[in-house]
Amino acid sequence: MLIQRFKSKIHRVKVTEANLNYIGSITIDEDLLDAANLIEGERVQIVNNNNGERLETYIIKGERGSGMICLNGAAARRVQVGDILIIIGYAWMDFEEAKTFKPWIVFPDENNRIIEMKDER
Repeated sequence: MLIQRFKSKIHRVKVTEANLNYIGSITIDEDLLDAANLIEGERVQIVNNNNGERLETYIIKGERGSGMICLNGAAARRVQVGDILIIIGYAWMDFEEAKTFKPWIVFPDENNRIIEMKDER
C-alpha cells in the first residue's frame, strides 16, 4: 500500500511578490528549495497564515540567495506582499517507510534566509 505523506516544509516564509500577469505557480529562492528538498515543477500546498487561504500549485526555481517568494497567476490574488506562508511538499511512499520517514523542515528569518533546518536522517 502507498500513502501520501508530508515530505518537506518551508515554515513561515514571507511573500516578496505577487505577479498576477504570469502563467501560474510559486517562485521560490533556490537556497530554500535545496534546504527543503523541493524541486522545480513539484506540486506544493501553500497555506497563508494571514488569511487562512490554502491552495496548490507547482514550483518555479527562483534566483539563489534572493529570498524570493512570488505567487504567480491566479494565486497572486490569494496573497499580499508581506503575508506569511507555509509551503508543504508531499510524497507517495510505502506504508512501512512512511512510519519512519523524517521530513525536511526549513525555518527562514524575516528576509527568507535560512536560520534553522531539521533533517533527522
